[in-house]
Amino acid sequence: MSDREMIRVEKLNKSFGKLHVLKDVDMTVKESDVVCLIGASGSGKSTLLRCLNFLEKKDNGKIIIEGKEVTKATHKIDEVRQKIGMVFQHFHLFPHKTVLENVIEAPTQVKKTPKDKAVQEARELLKKVGLEDKADVYPNKLSGGQKQRVAIARALAMNPDIMLFDEPTSALDPELIGEVLQTMKGLAEEGMTMIIVTHEMGFAREVADSIVYMNEGRIVEVGHPRDFFENPKEQRTKEFLDAMM
Repeated sequence: MSDREMIRVEKLNKSFGKLHVLKDVDMTVKESDVVCLIGASGSGKSTLLRCLNFLEKKDNGKIIIEGKEVTKATHKIDEVRQKIGMVFQHFHLFPHKTVLENVIEAPTQVKKTPKDKAVQEARELLKKVGLEDKADVYPNKLSGGQKQRVAIARALAMNPDIMLFDEPTSALDPELIGEVLQTMKGLAEEGMTMIIVTHEMGFAREVADSIVYMNEGRIVEVGHPRDFFENPKEQRTKEFLDAMM
């Protein structure tokens, strides 16, 4: 396990109007760590992820990416975002573009990667997510699980240092969840730094290096999966796990 810090969050706060969604959140993620964020709906998990990708603007606190505090004054946010891939609940694929065209869109348009190089890399990524035979297919011909795997390939096409997953299986039929989780497991085995919001407790137990339990905008408990699931320290954690398991 690397000691290199990829993300550090210090005293992060975020409100929407009178609703205080993130309350003094502190978190550290090291290189190649897989961190699973769990907690009830409305506990702040997705908002935390969106702040880390600068899709939401924090109220105060620090977000430190690869050792440097990121602010609008010091960084071009779009450039920082290129290092942080994000996969959402819903796939947001371009319906009028083929799978291959969806994957090469950002590298060619944003990074100005030559098209032939982008296509070659995209085909390798589609092979990685088990969809090399779907390159010329349009999204409306894919299952939900296949669409989500295309979305993962598309995020990886920017060659990010960190991947964020916001409940990537929650919009899928139960029989399609496994294929997406298998793809994410493969990324974990390759050493990709990942933060995953998930309700899949079995997956979290198997893949995570640490589990972060959030409740009402605060981090209540952080632990290694074995300790976390078998011997949680906080009463609120125990109650949540009893309800989930």
